[in-house]
Amino acid sequence: MNQLKTRITALDYTRAWAIFGMIIVNYKLAMQAGNGGSELLQKIAGLLEGRASALFVLLAGIGVSLMTTKARMAKNEEQIRRNRYSLYKRAAFLLAAGMALLLLDWNADILHYYAVFLVAASLLITAPDKRLLGLFIFVLVTAQLLLVLFDYTKGWDAGFQSYAGFWTAEGFTRNLMFNGFHPFFPWFGFFLIGMWIGRKGWLSPQHRLKVLLYSLSGAVVIESLSYFLIKLISPVLGNEAAIFLFGTKPMPPTMLYVLSGICTAVAFLALCLYTVEKFDQSILTQAMIHTGQLSLSHYVGHIVLGLGLLEFAGYLENGSLEFAMAYGSLYFAAAIVFSHWWRKRMARGPIEWAMRKLG
Repeated sequence: MNQLKTRITALDYTRAWAIFGMIIVNYKLAMQAGNGGSELLQKIAGLLEGRASALFVLLAGIGVSLMTTKARMAKNEEQIRRNRYSLYKRAAFLLAAGMALLLLDWNADILHYYAVFLVAASLLITAPDKRLLGLFIFVLVTAQLLLVLFDYTKGWDAGFQSYAGFWTAEGFTRNLMFNGFHPFFPWFGFFLIGMWIGRKGWLSPQHRLKVLLYSLSGAVVIESLSYFLIKLISPVLGNEAAIFLFGTKPMPPTMLYVLSGICTAVAFLALCLYTVEKFDQSILTQAMIHTGQLSLSHYVGHIVLGLGLLEFAGYLENGSLEFAMAYGSLYFAAAIVFSHWWRKRMARGPIEWAMRKLG
């Protein structure tokens, strides 16, 4: 397998794992299983919170960079225009899909945020690397300032399950930009770093070990910094305020959370590159690659079909973390089998096909 093909299929392979993590987190949320289960399961589920979706967004940024490389390098205005138009069409489709999920009361949807990221990214196809990094810093700092200046909990109930006034202009904008599940500030930062990484040669074999070691080291340093800052600030501001400002959980999404999320995402991507390179002929690897290629179908499917089945059975809000993780794992196993079967017969997943057909 050549380097370029390995890189592209490794992105699909990694995307499959991101979808798996999102399924577990979303099923835990939907089943209101936050406080139940063994300590080990709670730790595993906690590690996936905000990390799987961050990986998903970072991969999207890398994908946009790879998609637009030819036009950017050639500085071909017509190609750039076509790339932008393609991103606009994808954004429109994802916005419609996301709004449909929101109307089904799935308020943890990521697709409508993703649509906004794509529109913003379309304007940055030809932006220099330094500008991408500058915008990343701006997004990161702005997000942290917003947490200090405004009420992050506005609109949310005590358990962050429902959002009052979501369908008003003010509520929708606030949720989209500031305090939703994946708000533009700072989640577009993951997309920007993905775009930046996609332009580099870091995913090649000669740089991969350095990327893995640096990103793992970065994650350890940032998590340690978060721990010590919370310990230091707690006596002054209180433990809750210290965690609010310096924690590494996705809600609220602090600066340290974003930096830690980027490091863990890049490290996991590097590990996936090694795996695909070494086991590319394995049936399981190929099935996972196919699963990643159907990621949009599986994202919609795990909500509409997976959660829909539980709601029909009257077992949706069961509160069991063990059941949420077992059910999520079973659903993902079925998704792998379906993906492998489908890709043997069709070039694209059902919703991927619809997006391309309508767009």
